[in-house]
Amino acid sequence: MSTDLQQEYIKQYGKEATETFFSPGRVNLIGEHIDYNGGLVMPCAITFGSYLLVSPNNDHVFRFKSLNFPEQAEVPLQGDHKKIGEVWYNYPVGVIAHFLNDGKSLQGLDMLFYGDIPIGSGLSSSASIEVVTAYALNELFNAGYSKLDLVKLSQSVENKFIGVNCGIMDQFAVAFGEKDKALMLNCDTLDYQAVDSNLGDYLLAIINTNKPRKLAESKYNERVQECQTALASLKQELDINYLCDIDAGTFEPYKPLITDATILARATHVIEENDRVKLAAKALSNNNLAEFGRLMYASHQSLRELYEVSGVELDTVVDYSKTNPDVAGARMTGAGFGGCAIALVKKDAFDKFSEEVTEYYTNKIGYAPSVYASLIGDGVGILNDPIATI
Repeated sequence: MSTDLQQEYIKQYGKEATETFFSPGRVNLIGEHIDYNGGLVMPCAITFGSYLLVSPNNDHVFRFKSLNFPEQAEVPLQGDHKKIGEVWYNYPVGVIAHFLNDGKSLQGLDMLFYGDIPIGSGLSSSASIEVVTAYALNELFNAGYSKLDLVKLSQSVENKFIGVNCGIMDQFAVAFGEKDKALMLNCDTLDYQAVDSNLGDYLLAIINTNKPRKLAESKYNERVQECQTALASLKQELDINYLCDIDAGTFEPYKPLITDATILARATHVIEENDRVKLAAKALSNNNLAEFGRLMYASHQSLRELYEVSGVELDTVVDYSKTNPDVAGARMTGAGFGGCAIALVKKDAFDKFSEEVTEYYTNKIGYAPSVYASLIGDGVGILNDPIATI
């Protein structure tokens, strides 16, 4: 059902909001586990995200309410802002603290958040909240930050205030996303190219495995270390700073430098996946969705066999997708060990796909996934019509 967020705001605060902002979530279309290896990722903004309605107050406080969570807070404008437990409003409080530490002049706001991104799904709800808050404050108080400044600020909040060691891709994608475009981004230099990605008769199906991602962080750190080990071996004969400084052809004659089979497998995934991102950009810009789908399947197979960050839940979604002629391609997205898979599905076949993948998955795993349809949407901005779907 649709709900008028303005009416919800009036219920909460007894007055109308003066502005409404929106920041999307994101998926990474291809290019997994190569951001910390100097490679290219290809995220896009999705049509789910975080809404923020605001109006000023004269009480010198920030009030935080959400339609998703019961916790509320009233935080004084001045003061020592610190993370409090694991509550959702740590994200906007961290952004406010960063503005104040930078000497920006703010005043009190009554804030209402609503998100339709599935929480804990790996679609970047935290980056979405950070960026929508930062964008709103920048607009409302003429703080003078560029969009790239807001991205770096939001990442800093995640790293230092929240205490999560994330890269910059999530914040970048939700800020710079463009409708019907993927962003081919170098996470090291932040150079990027907006790649035409008109999906035509297809849409992005997002399949949340509903498996908690308990292994993701420990295995992530393990993979980072394995890649460093591979890089050190290659540097005996190659003048490179990152694994992604070479392509698969260059890598081939130097493979014997890596004597451990597991380390070799990790490096092979990283280098070949980086090549796949470049091929995917060509395929999308040429409107060759069949080739893009093939690359999605190849990416998943590499993540499953060489990098070993998939799992039976994600594999089940991809295995089913391969049997469905209305699916051009599918793969896990994100760190792995749960979270989400994505599939390129014909629009007119989405309902059937959703029913069948749910049945197939439930029979094998024992509980149902959640399936969503999305297009490639715009990045953060101001909304004139604050209507969302709950």
